[in-house]
Amino acid sequence: MGQARTPIIRTMRRLWDISPPVHGTAPVFPGDTPYAQRWVASIGPGSPVNVSAITLSPHVGAHADAPLHYDECGAAAGELALEPYLGACRVIHAIGCGPLVQWRHVEHALDAALPPRVLVRTYEHMPVGRFDDDLAGYASDVIERLADRGVLLVGIDTASIDPATSKALDAHQVIRRRGLRVLENLVLDDVPEGDYELIALPLRLVTADASPVRAVLRELR
Repeated sequence: MGQARTPIIRTMRRLWDISPPVHGTAPVFPGDTPYAQRWVASIGPGSPVNVSAITLSPHVGAHADAPLHYDECGAAAGELALEPYLGACRVIHAIGCGPLVQWRHVEHALDAALPPRVLVRTYEHMPVGRFDDDLAGYASDVIERLADRGVLLVGIDTASIDPATSKALDAHQVIRRRGLRVLENLVLDDVPEGDYELIALPLRLVTADASPVRAVLRELR
């Protein structure tokens, strides 16, 4: 008789959903288009299905800025390569950092094994129900120094990588010049510092300046 085989047990890796809910009262940047939905067909004698129509800014909820958002000649969301949005990332806590994430807030979590994607948590509890005028952004030199270390994508748990009142958009301009990618409006409340697999693919919106994403972190094997 042959030797009995040991069964292979595959355990599911834990997922963290880091996307805020999107609905009619989801906060948007002042002046931006809020989410709205209407029903164009409902299940009944004349229709076998429900069908809705939605309007929204592509910056509602968790989203990926396309270069077109901050560069008049930049690529639209539908042209974005997917590689920056999928793969190893590091979550760094800078809770209560003030108006800007400075180098001193993140350097404790940087080492030679830094993955090419960095997400920074600034809130103890991300305000999913209101827009925060005092949101934290990145100091531009932090973006520069992360790019020097090979980072391809930066993310944050606020509505913008620049302060809400900024007109110069210093952090966005470094992103433009260094060719990085951006995720904004992430919910990192329950995510410990450490390394994960990021999955946050933008939609192929061929002319849009951004795209909503369903951002997820997965436990590394």
